[in-house]
Order: sequence, then C-alpha cells, then structure tokens
Amino acid sequence: MNDTLPEVAEIVRSKLMSRSGAERFIMGAQMFDAARRMALASLPSDLPPEELKRQLFERIYGTPAPF
Repeated sequence: MNDTLPEVAEIVRSKLMSRSGAERFIMGAQMFDAARRMALASLPSDLPPEELKRQLFERIYGTPAPF
C-alpha cells in the first residue's frame, strides 16, 4: 500500500539523498536496531539463547535460520 502523494514522496527522497552516505548508513543501522528490539520484545523472554537466535533470525529475515 502506498498512500503518499508522488510529490511528497519526491520531497522525502530528495531530503534523504541530500544526506551523506555515512549519515544514511547510520540511519539504516539505527532502524535495524529498532526493528531488532521490537522483534526481541515480541518473543518469549524465557527462551534458551540458541532458540532465541533462531526465532529472532526468522522474525527478521522471514526464513528459517540456516544454523
């Protein structure tokens, strides 16, 4: 679903692309960290460490962990 007007999407894209590559990289890393924290919060807190890793991997990447 995309309910953003094309003109608004272009303004947002332009502002994002005006940042340096390092700034955009940091933003991406921060977004990934936030998503990871949300995924961890949605999992049972009493999982053994290896099971937690497996479920977190599957939650983030949408495929079973290869380990």
